[in-house]
Amino acid sequence: MRTRTLLVPLLPALLAVPLVGTPASAATIEVSTAAQLKAALTGAGPGDTIHLADGTYAGNFKATVPGTATARITLTGSSRAVLTAGGGYGLHLNGASYWTVTGITVTGGQKGIMADSANGVVIDGVTVHDLDMEGVHFRNSSRNGVLKNSRIYDTGNDGRGMGEGVYVGTANTLTDRSDNAQILNNVIGPDVGGESVDIKEGTTGARIVGNTFDGRGLTGANYDDSWVDVKGNNVLVEGNSGVNTTNNGFETHSQQSGWGCGTVFRDNRANLTGATGSQRLAINVADQSGTCRTTVYASNTVTGGNGLTNIAVTP
Repeated sequence: MRTRTLLVPLLPALLAVPLVGTPASAATIEVSTAAQLKAALTGAGPGDTIHLADGTYAGNFKATVPGTATARITLTGSSRAVLTAGGGYGLHLNGASYWTVTGITVTGGQKGIMADSANGVVIDGVTVHDLDMEGVHFRNSSRNGVLKNSRIYDTGNDGRGMGEGVYVGTANTLTDRSDNAQILNNVIGPDVGGESVDIKEGTTGARIVGNTFDGRGLTGANYDDSWVDVKGNNVLVEGNSGVNTTNNGFETHSQQSGWGCGTVFRDNRANLTGATGSQRLAINVADQSGTCRTTVYASNTVTGGNGLTNIAVTP
């Protein structure tokens, strides 16, 4: 294996280290300043790893160079490596497919981590908090994105009563095919102004599995009155638990004809104690007509509220 030294301006202390199992040209780029991080994000190539030293990185950071399915680009650091933005996006993966982001913290700004037209992005073990709008957003047909083992809280601070923890797709359009998003084993809330997870119409195949939701701070504005709102198709919602909601635990909606269909709810636990909305159901299904079907298994449970669901339960 040969070692490639990546020549990036403003990186006098650049260290290139060969990584076992990566392409022969892969490099590790050591970063300790915001200027170095911006340079590394534009200069890294497939197989490279950008390693952030602990510290605060002020600014808006954007990556546009894609990795590949077999040679991903990795941005990594501990939770004490903090990207802090005064506005805009903290970390913007714009066309940056096959990136892995691990460990770091993103705070401040409008949105935390935004994936635009970026396939196969993996976000693992990050902390995202104190934002005007949503925490993590897969948008503009960012397919096969993964968010796992992460912590999101204190979003939606712009006073508009929104600010989802995780947002998949785009409202009021069917052209954003951010399909097959996986939202796995995260802790979302409290003080998330919108839903913990919002799956938009036009997207298909999302998996929301093993997450823990705390709805303290839900505003109830703009129909944000549940932990999870599914408007896409063929979504699996399994093994999640939630406390503190204004109305329901989990919901489906049909914002566009033929959408909000095929959702499966299994093994979820909803604690509706303290909810004051008009329905107060663990799982509220908006449309169960024709071929637009939702399946709610009896393995889901509810504490408090008015019951498990408003449709027939599958054993």
